[in-house]
Amino acid sequence: MNGSRPRTKKRRGHYGTLLLAGLALWGLLSVHTLLAQGKGPVLVIDVEDAISPGSTSYVNYGLEEARKRGAQLLVIRLDTPGGLVSSTRAIVKAIFASEIPVAVFVAPGGARAASAGTFITMSAHIAAMAPGTNIGAASLVGGGGSQIQGDMRKKATNDVAAFARSVATRTGRNSEWAESAVREAISVDEAEALKLKVIDLVAVNVKSLLLALDGRKVKLASGQEITLSIRGAQMVALERTWRDKVLSLLSDPNIAYILMLLGMYGLFFELSNPGNILPGVVGAISILLALYAMKVLPINYVGLLLMGLAVIMFLLEIKVVSYGGLTISGVVAMTLGSVMLIDSPEPYLQISLTVILPAVAGTAIFFVWIVGLGFRVQQTRPVSGVEGMIDQIGVVRSAGDEQMKIFVRGELWTADSDEAIQQGEKVRVVAIDGLRLHVSREDGQK
Repeated sequence: MNGSRPRTKKRRGHYGTLLLAGLALWGLLSVHTLLAQGKGPVLVIDVEDAISPGSTSYVNYGLEEARKRGAQLLVIRLDTPGGLVSSTRAIVKAIFASEIPVAVFVAPGGARAASAGTFITMSAHIAAMAPGTNIGAASLVGGGGSQIQGDMRKKATNDVAAFARSVATRTGRNSEWAESAVREAISVDEAEALKLKVIDLVAVNVKSLLLALDGRKVKLASGQEITLSIRGAQMVALERTWRDKVLSLLSDPNIAYILMLLGMYGLFFELSNPGNILPGVVGAISILLALYAMKVLPINYVGLLLMGLAVIMFLLEIKVVSYGGLTISGVVAMTLGSVMLIDSPEPYLQISLTVILPAVAGTAIFFVWIVGLGFRVQQTRPVSGVEGMIDQIGVVRSAGDEQMKIFVRGELWTADSDEAIQQGEKVRVVAIDGLRLHVSREDGQK
C-alpha cells in the first residue's frame, strides 16, 4: 500500500504536465488559426503634412507596430503637399520591404498626394483615393535646394524620373504616367487616376475601403501571396509618438527660424552678462535644434549670412552715430536674409511673412532700444557712492597747511590740494584716495 502512493503521485504529476502542454499547444494553434483566417487588426496612421524625417519615423513606427500586433493591413491615410527626396525614398524603401500589406489612401475629400505623395502612393501594395482628391505634380524638393540650373537640373530630373518609373513598374502601375508627373508636373483627380491605372480603387472612407479590400490578394516583398480577410476586423488608429511630433515640428521652416532667433538672443544675453546660465542654456539648445532643422531643410547660406550681418549692424548702431542708417540697413538685411533663408519655390518650405515681419521688427527694437538702453546706463556717471563724488562742488570749512575740511553733498570730508585754498572758497573734487578727497579751486575764483 505505502509503495503504491509515490507511483500514484508520480503519475498525477505526468498527467498535469501533459495537460499544461496540451493547453499551451491549443493556445498556439488557436492564435495561428486566427491569424491564418485574417482576424488580426487593421492599423491606421495619418500623414497630413510635408514629408520629412518625422514622417519617415512615423511610417516606420506604424510598420513596426503592425508587425508586433500581427496586423493584416496598415492603412496610411495621406494628405501631403510634397516633401524631401531623402525622406520620400526612405518611406518607399520601408513599404517595399514590409511583410505587412500597406494601403495608401489619399483622403479625405480635398486631400492631395502631390510631389512626394505620388511616389508613396504608387509604392504601396494597395493605392486608393477618396472622391475629390488629386495626385501628381511629382517635382520633389531636394535637401540642397531645388533651384538647380543647366546640366545639374537635367541630371536631377532624370534621377527622379527614373525613380518614379521604377516604383510604378515594381507595383504594376502606369510607369509612363509616373514619369510624366515628374517631367511635366501633371496632376489628375481620383477618377482619372483610376482610369490610368495609377491607383487600384476609389473609396469614400476607410471603412468602405476595407470592405472593398476584403478577399483581395496581395503579393509581399518575400514573394508570398496572401488573401486579405478583413471584414469585421478591429480598426486601430495609431497616434504619433512624441519623437515623431518633435521631428515634424523641427522640420517646419517657421519653427526653425524662430529657434535660430531665440538662440541668438540667448547667447547674446549670456555673453553680455556671464554667469546667468539660463539664457546661455536656452540659447545653446535653440541653436542646436535650429542646426538640426537646417540639416533637413534646403538652406540658402547667403540668407544666413545676411541675417548675421543684420545683427552686427544693430550692435554697431548702439556705439556708432549713424543717425539710424545702420538700423535701416540692418532691417533691410535681416528681411532679405529671412526671405532668402529657405531655398525652395514650394510654399510649404518657405518662411511665412507673418513670422518674418514681426521677428525683424522685434529684433530691431530689441537691439536698438533695449540693448542701447543698457549701454547708456553703463556709460552714465555714478550719482551715488564714492565714485559719485567726482566733479562735485564743495565749500572749504577750514584750511590748514597740509589738509582741509570741505563740506560737500551734506557731509564733511578731509581733503588736500596742490593749490593754496582759503576758508570759504568753493572747490571741485578731482580725485579720491580712500576717505581723502583731492580738490582744486573751482574755476572763476582767485
